[in-house]
Amino acid sequence: MNIWRRRLQYTIEARELTTPRSAFDGHTIVEASNENDAITQYVRQRDAELVSITTPPNSTESIATVKKEETILLVRVYAA
Repeated sequence: MNIWRRRLQYTIEARELTTPRSAFDGHTIVEASNENDAITQYVRQRDAELVSITTPPNSTESIATVKKEETILLVRVYAA
């Protein structure tokens, strides 16, 4: 059986939490079937580690914490 998954574009915004000035990583657009797949792609592309991810109830975005070496990022993922 062939199941088609609809792929959407997701915007990913990242802010560094480990510096006094919250550095902004800019917007990244990825195509994925859901928010979890989008953040997984982002983490893989940056050779980083996913620390946590949550989707608040009645929300259109997910929030994740990502670690790369000594840098911690707060990441927002939402449909573009």
